[in-house]
Amino acid sequence: QVQLVESGGGLVQAGGSLRLSCAASGRTFNRDIMAWFRQAPGKEREFVAAIGRNGVTTAYTDSVKGRFTVSRDNVKNTVYLQMNSLNPEDTAVYYCAAGDTWGTSSYLRSPGNMYYWGKGTLVTVSS
Repeated sequence: QVQLVESGGGLVQAGGSLRLSCAASGRTFNRDIMAWFRQAPGKEREFVAAIGRNGVTTAYTDSVKGRFTVSRDNVKNTVYLQMNSLNPEDTAVYYCAAGDTWGTSSYLRSPGNMYYWGKGTLVTVSS
């Protein structure tokens, strides 16, 4: 079992920044691929970013490329999402997830292929 706890969400003005953290416990953290998903009101959960076990391989959805950066600290068992130049379309509940297979682009981006989830942290961007 893996327990994931997100933190760092909040209210920010457009153009601002937030840093989300996800603390993992329960098993060897560096065994897992870590990812961030988000879900806006009335919309499906969507992939945001992922990072491989070694912290080098990363992937992003197109809408956040150049603005968001995913990173991990395998000593602290924590994954981060640095979000810059936020806009109101980024408003959502952000979820941390763990998986075991990087796979294809579509595989990685499917929420059903992640097997552990946090409870989420709300990010609200005002215009």
